[in-house]
Amino acid sequence: MDKKFKVAVIGATGAVGQVFMWMLSDHPWFELSYVTASAARVGQKYGSTVHWVMPFEMPDVLKNMEVREFNFSEMKKEGVQIVFSALPAAVAKEAEPQLRSNGFYVFSNAAAMRYDKDVPILIPETNSEQLDLVREQGYPQTGFVVTNANCVTTGLAMALSPLRKFGIKTITINSYQSVSGAGYPGLSSFDITDNCIPYIGGEEEKIEKEIKKILSIDPDVYAYTVRVPVMFGHLETVWLDFEQNVEPEDVIKAWADFREAAELPSTPEQPVVYSDEPTFPQPKYAFWGNPKGMVVYTGRLKKKNGRIGFVLLVNNIVKGAAGGSIQNAEAFVTRFGLR
Repeated sequence: MDKKFKVAVIGATGAVGQVFMWMLSDHPWFELSYVTASAARVGQKYGSTVHWVMPFEMPDVLKNMEVREFNFSEMKKEGVQIVFSALPAAVAKEAEPQLRSNGFYVFSNAAAMRYDKDVPILIPETNSEQLDLVREQGYPQTGFVVTNANCVTTGLAMALSPLRKFGIKTITINSYQSVSGAGYPGLSSFDITDNCIPYIGGEEEKIEKEIKKILSIDPDVYAYTVRVPVMFGHLETVWLDFEQNVEPEDVIKAWADFREAAELPSTPEQPVVYSDEPTFPQPKYAFWGNPKGMVVYTGRLKKKNGRIGFVLLVNNIVKGAAGGSIQNAEAFVTRFGLR
């Protein structure tokens, strides 16, 4: 089909919802047709009810969009086929199965259904074949749910995917995570200003569990997660043990050769970009790249005692959240020949 798919954003006013809105405001394949938020916002104009936290101006086309109620019949009347979910996990646990049962194709940022056996945790560059799991949910007779990964796991999986061929035995990962990852309004400024918090509930367990499912590997994983006073971008330090002897130049070449076969609007030409500049990467680069925020940056690569170490940066609310879900929807319509 040549016409655009009509899509909805559920939970459009939070930080992740805002990225969905921004990226869908001028998407070549998807037409933003229906927007929901909390009941208190229904009937209001998006531009007047949202507290815009993105580091750029809100697109004009979004400002006068009306916030609608969460209503299956109304979404169907609008012709919505694809639903992007930025719901909190507790709400998503109830709403997303209902959306699926009503025939919608749900691409979710929430963790509520992420560990169901028939629900893909999808990163198109690494495991697009997992899209076939939607058939186990009943597609094409019914709807389905596809989730993206935890934001830290997404950056890690992108960097590790082209290194799987060397045999990954152990992963040691420390993350330094921006406050936008806590959502909006998120943490109190009294807690995070001039401070780092060395615990993010459930985050380490998600990383350890998800990286194995996404990459179909079974290494030992050791993770620590730290919240830091940075607005956007998660920085990660990684050490790897391999079955093979791997040199830094092997890793650099693997990243440089890493490409996604399908051409998707939200996939960068080079998804992982390495620089040997000693202070690279930094969170202030989180919205670099084309599309903005979809590139994973790596640096500080070194080898010590047979182990490979490096630093990576992932934009937690774009590639690690809403942008990843949009990319997943692009991969779906491509894989199943709907365009």
